[in-house]
Amino acid sequence: MSSNLRHATLTWIGGLTFEGGAPDGPGIRIDGDGIVAPSPVVTLLLAAASCSAADVVSILEKSRAGLLTCRIEATGARREEHPRRFTAIHLVFHLAGTAVDEAKARRAIDLSLEKYCSVIHSLARDIVLTHDLVLG
Repeated sequence: MSSNLRHATLTWIGGLTFEGGAPDGPGIRIDGDGIVAPSPVVTLLLAAASCSAADVVSILEKSRAGLLTCRIEATGARREEHPRRFTAIHLVFHLAGTAVDEAKARRAIDLSLEKYCSVIHSLARDIVLTHDLVLG
């Protein structure tokens, strides 16, 4: 099997709640109503944010930025009509560290969003992706 292949299984729990994950890996819950777990739409925002966050953390750690905190706020605008897909996603990166400066932070974010983040690059190309940086 190719190392580029990924596999996940999703199992219905009840209502609109499901649990899933990779075989023999940890599971997550997803709730179509967003009551007992994040909804699929929020899960997509979390996937984009966490994929980019992993890149940013890795890049900043390699640059010895002394990263102490990384938090991303993800906001998505959706169509009113079906399919109610995202038309825009905005990410706000909140980063702090002993040697995190604006240049290092922006470079890490740009590398993630433009080159490395596989989730972002799996989204429809017409989704407007914007971002901001908050240092502190």
